[in-house]
Amino acid sequence: MSQQEHREESGKDPSLRSNEVTEGTERAPHRAMFRAMGYDDEDLTSPMVGVANPAADITPCNVHLDDVADAAYDGIDDADGMPIEFGTITISDAISMGTEGMKASLISREMIADSVELVSFGERMDGLVTIGGCDKNMPGMMMAAIRTDLPSVFLYGGSIMPGEHDGREITVQNVFEGVGAVAQGDMTEDELDEMERHACPGAGSCGGMFTANTMASMSEALGLAPLGSAAAPAEHEDRYDIAEEAGEIVLDAIENDRRPSDILSKESFENAIALQVAIGGSTNAVLHLLALAAEADVDLTIDEFDEISRRTPKIANLQPGGTRVMNDLFEVGGIPVVLRRMLEADLIHGDAPTVTGRTIAEELAHLEETGAIPDDEDIDADYLYPVDDPYQDEGAIKILSGNLAPDGSVLKVTGDDKFHHEGPARVFENEEDAMAYVQSGDIESGDTIVIRNEGPRGGPGMREMLGVTAAVVGAGHEDDVALLTDGRFSGATRGPMIGHVAPEAFVGGPIAALEDGDTVTIDIPDRTLAVDLSEDELEHRLADRDDPEPPYTDGVLAKYHRDFGSAANGAVTNPSAKWE
Repeated sequence: MSQQEHREESGKDPSLRSNEVTEGTERAPHRAMFRAMGYDDEDLTSPMVGVANPAADITPCNVHLDDVADAAYDGIDDADGMPIEFGTITISDAISMGTEGMKASLISREMIADSVELVSFGERMDGLVTIGGCDKNMPGMMMAAIRTDLPSVFLYGGSIMPGEHDGREITVQNVFEGVGAVAQGDMTEDELDEMERHACPGAGSCGGMFTANTMASMSEALGLAPLGSAAAPAEHEDRYDIAEEAGEIVLDAIENDRRPSDILSKESFENAIALQVAIGGSTNAVLHLLALAAEADVDLTIDEFDEISRRTPKIANLQPGGTRVMNDLFEVGGIPVVLRRMLEADLIHGDAPTVTGRTIAEELAHLEETGAIPDDEDIDADYLYPVDDPYQDEGAIKILSGNLAPDGSVLKVTGDDKFHHEGPARVFENEEDAMAYVQSGDIESGDTIVIRNEGPRGGPGMREMLGVTAAVVGAGHEDDVALLTDGRFSGATRGPMIGHVAPEAFVGGPIAALEDGDTVTIDIPDRTLAVDLSEDELEHRLADRDDPEPPYTDGVLAKYHRDFGSAANGAVTNPSAKWE
């Protein structure tokens, strides 16, 4: 049978974009290239689906993703698609943490989105399965799906199992905090060494409700991933069943022309924010959801996170605020269990569509019918609370503003949600100087540590500062020392740590005017972040300030220093997604 006869018999959809590289006599050279890779007539008359795979030996989050991609590949192939796997970059947040290299992390989000967009555009693909492991993979892959608007399924690689030390479960968060404990003399170096050797027992993303698990959860609430796909551990057999299912779902989405633009809406983002604040998700989700909304042309502002958090109780107590990890949530049914409680309390929009073609409400009913999630009364989990008797009356994310953050700042409550702090500023021009101060033992109760010039442009790249925040907590100052920065925090950060201060110092935000000894006020109930200075004094100090030099003058960091937007709008670089 000739290629043309096979095509006519198969009934390939003439509207598929891949026809541009597989159809007609003039595409014989193109088909020859595909045949060199083992594709046959049946493949060439099938929808072409890209499998975007950031597998790497750089981080345990991604070390197993070739296996996950293989399962997705098989699912596509079994559903009569033509799977084409391609790679993209990743940066290990945990390994780059506390170094200059951490400036690459947020940049990698943009490069992942750009690279997936370019490959799918250049190769004329019909759909995508985008895989995420480490933190910036997640939003980067979802941004790419939104930008290309191809029928797509987001697929998480899964989280790591907790380690064990001294009879208790631990994660990498405990190791970071152990560094501060050693500096304070509360832990020996030998004990830290033992903890280091047992905290990360295998493949998968960091186990608590840190950034990777938060964004995987958000993918379900947004409708870009199937419900129930986030919680299975990386090395659990369910993870590979989920990957195969993703391959099948993307073919159904292609057949029904179901695209991200058909799924995402203001209601989808409201659902994601409600879930974020209910489970105590990472502050980074604020940045990434704003970026995703900008890509999707959905009007979302940072203030809406606070509005939703005020009306949404926190009903899951997971690390870093609590003690449990993603695997614990998996064992009782995963994110759908939380979403079901929220739906019954009218805290999310049940009519929001998902990638399966069913609404969230329909998908939850389907999972109940198939036994994929247990009845709520059968769930006995001391870290999950009913909506009418929650762990905290309000959600975990707070947006603070005031004369230090006119465009807002972000705090995740992991302790007292009535926290009020007034203390002298200890100002540092970068993370390294602040870390040296904390480890020197000079930190005092009541301090307000200020780290500036770490914003999207000033860093560039908004370094996460888990090293500093964990050292503060490890030194015994979780409740009596505050920290604020125009940079970011890891999802594992806990305590009164305020990030994303906007405008950032580099562009002349008020944080640039702070001096040692200025009295800073942080008030969670009032949502205030302010300094005891008059407007005239702030303006005078900023006017006297020398304009800073660009931190880098060549290479990729100079490029992104130029291109990043404000954290208040997601720190996007896509020209069409930049908001004034």
